[in-house]
Amino acid sequence: MRAPLLPRGFSTPRILQRGRPRVPQLTRWTPSTTRIRNNSNGNAGKEEQQRDSIPNSLFWTPTRALLVSTLAAGLGYGYASNRQASQTVTKPQYGSVKDFENAVAELRAKLGEDSISTDEDDLYRHGYSEWSSLNAERLPVAISYPQTTEDVVEIAKVCHKYRMPMIPFSGGSSLEANFSAPYGGMTIDFAMMNKVLEIHENDMDVVVQPSIGWMDLNEQIKGTGLFFPVDPGPSAMIGGMVGTNCSGTNAVRYGTMKDWVINLTVVLADGRVIKTRRRPRKTSAGYNLTGLLVGSEGTLGIVTEATLKLAPIPEETRVGVVSFPTIRDCASTAQQLIRRGIQVQCMEILDDVQMDVINRAGGTGRTWSVSPTLFFKFSGTSAGVEDSINLTRELAKTNHAQAFQFAKDEREAHDLWSARKQSLWSMMALRKEGSEVWSTDVAVPISRLPDIIEISKKELDDLGIFASILGHIGDGNFHSSIMYDRNDPEEKTRVEKVVYDMVDRALEMEGSCTGEHGIGLGKKDSLRKELGEETIDIMRSLKRSLDPNWLLNPGKIFDIEK
Repeated sequence: MRAPLLPRGFSTPRILQRGRPRVPQLTRWTPSTTRIRNNSNGNAGKEEQQRDSIPNSLFWTPTRALLVSTLAAGLGYGYASNRQASQTVTKPQYGSVKDFENAVAELRAKLGEDSISTDEDDLYRHGYSEWSSLNAERLPVAISYPQTTEDVVEIAKVCHKYRMPMIPFSGGSSLEANFSAPYGGMTIDFAMMNKVLEIHENDMDVVVQPSIGWMDLNEQIKGTGLFFPVDPGPSAMIGGMVGTNCSGTNAVRYGTMKDWVINLTVVLADGRVIKTRRRPRKTSAGYNLTGLLVGSEGTLGIVTEATLKLAPIPEETRVGVVSFPTIRDCASTAQQLIRRGIQVQCMEILDDVQMDVINRAGGTGRTWSVSPTLFFKFSGTSAGVEDSINLTRELAKTNHAQAFQFAKDEREAHDLWSARKQSLWSMMALRKEGSEVWSTDVAVPISRLPDIIEISKKELDDLGIFASILGHIGDGNFHSSIMYDRNDPEEKTRVEKVVYDMVDRALEMEGSCTGEHGIGLGKKDSLRKELGEETIDIMRSLKRSLDPNWLLNPGKIFDIEK
């Protein structure tokens, strides 16, 4: 048997662990008394929702948070890479408790008392997520709520002065602890920076702030006949989408986030502001700094504005569903369809388990076959849509497909696609008390899709627990979601093995450990296996040149200096 490329767990559960009590309250928190320069966006009235309970060990006073953050700097970062004894990590030189207290006081004086929060619940919400595959035990020291790029400049200058880590935060829906605060520090929540700043209809682009959601953006611009096509989970916001280079159900036709970002306004660790390029869609002027920052997870700079490309809304869109006897038939159809160049807007795979979740969740108006299924969106001109449907139907038949079913009207099409978009949330709603959901993703060359999906599906089924496959199969990316008992060590070990074997298998197929979730804390070992130490060292060099004090989202993507 081949030796595993990836670890089966983490040897320092003191730092990171999966076993967290369920947190019923998951919505964004917006300070009800925060100053408003322009309150037309309506955010000022949002009320804080209270979580049901937090164990005593997680009640963090500001002083305790400051103390723990300083201890973290003194102890260093004891996560993932300690499996390799030969690799050591230089501890970051962060500020003292007094330094952090001074930073908080100085920012309150500059930005207003209500722009900085040290509320216990607020710290918890910004430092822990039940969506994530793992979490850091440490929480941020404080949460800041800037309203402009100038506010972010002040935050960066003060944090740089006192050597206080900074963690950008927008939607809070990432899955690899991307916004956690393993060193404490200042979380920068962009809740108040959620506006469309400019729309250039004739140029088909838009300038936005980081905490506008892609769904809100499309709602605001729909009157222009344009839309922003990158569509990950419903709660995703532009800042996090830029940070992880996410994709979505439209990826097979429209690509990923990197394809739709024209330029970024970025605050660097010391408070300097740069714009990565100007507004034409085409340029060969200098380094591609926009491309460098997309996918950097806030480790190189803090994005405060993004100029995004837009696309025309298609003339006609139809939603179709077709089921297959096996998951391999399903994946083979997708691979062959891509190879033949048949035009589809979206192509999603859901296994039998996930289809059962959709049926149980309701909301689509009918019951669907509980079998491996492909969801399609066909869009374009009426003639083009009809042609693509006919070609897809013929191809699916060669892989033993059952009859195509189409949404009867626009409402049913919306409900059906919403069911796919809400699949993780539907799964969470069905879980038992004490269980966790581990969601992960990989990507492979499209020719290997049938192989990896078939093997992974068998291993998930063999677990004997609630586990499913779904995802954006059109660009070689799929996800697994596993519901397991966090209080059962044996079950947790089996789940970890299946997850890491799937990632291992993707790497052996010349694939990637993540297609869109990002690295965060959760996949640093996997990234090292995928790219090698020399490539990671180049990334460290880039990080060091822009952030020599390691203040921007430290501990993410790769460890601190070797």
